[in-house]
Amino acid sequence: MKKNDAKILVSGNFNEHALSKLRNVFDVKEISRGDIAQLDREEATSIRGVASMGGVSAEFIDALPQLEIIANFGVGYDAVAISHAVEKNIMITNTPDVLTEEVADTALGLLLNTVRELSKAETYLRDGKWESEGAYPLSKLTLRNRKAGIFGLGRIGLAIAKRLEAFGMTVAYHNRRPVEGVEFEYYDTLTGLAQAVDTLIVVVPGSASTAKAVNAEVLKALGSDGVLINIGRGSVVDEDALVEALSNNVIAAAGLDVFEDEPKVRQALKDLPNAVLLPHVGSASMATRRAMAELVADNLISWFNDGTAVTPVSETLHITKRK
Repeated sequence: MKKNDAKILVSGNFNEHALSKLRNVFDVKEISRGDIAQLDREEATSIRGVASMGGVSAEFIDALPQLEIIANFGVGYDAVAISHAVEKNIMITNTPDVLTEEVADTALGLLLNTVRELSKAETYLRDGKWESEGAYPLSKLTLRNRKAGIFGLGRIGLAIAKRLEAFGMTVAYHNRRPVEGVEFEYYDTLTGLAQAVDTLIVVVPGSASTAKAVNAEVLKALGSDGVLINIGRGSVVDEDALVEALSNNVIAAAGLDVFEDEPKVRQALKDLPNAVLLPHVGSASMATRRAMAELVADNLISWFNDGTAVTPVSETLHITKRK
């Protein structure tokens, strides 16, 4: 592949294979996650592309006057100052599709773990209680005869729905508008969906429109047999309301892979026996993370060699390369 004279800034602990791919094409500068202070002024003015595994603030963008493209590692890009980037005519890309199946697998694993208490049962065994106290108590919940509601029926939501059907569950969903060609029952409000199901799976990205969308009203509608699963963004769930709901049997249980203030997780959630908590591992397999990193690299290579991005986000579809 031909060498390009563009200088690329890599922010965060990037996959070594994809990093090597970038080094073969560009002059690459690496910094810690989002720490623009590591660049001197001359370096900052020479950066034309960013491969980011973390947040990209407006201040970060302003510090790089020649910036043309931010290649975001992940499907969600709520940590990028998107409006500011668009104002400055900067292309933003993400990594859809390559993580869809992995995240869908995680969602189903988290649901099964939450309902059947598998992680608690393993701890029971490891602590010697099976031998000393007998069989682990029967789980109060089951997947049998459950109806799932998916909040966010995009690529990942559809992959989850396919798996839920294989488990014998019926599926409904809520989006801003119905999805063409989908036969699942549609609800035009999230509260309406919660009232109709007993298992609510959150897949939507974080944004101003989804902030704390799963609130006390939605949780009450989900009901005392209800299970909440969140593999979207922590900001979508009102954690105060969730703690209250789990503590007072407003809902039965919750499984969370994402949180409001990652990597900090509030102690009240950790203390709840009916909450299963994972450290944001939805796409965290070596194979999937490598594929995501490769797509980040491919977006940068395509932009600077061919003038187009492979997977631009919707807000920047109109942006073209500077001449």
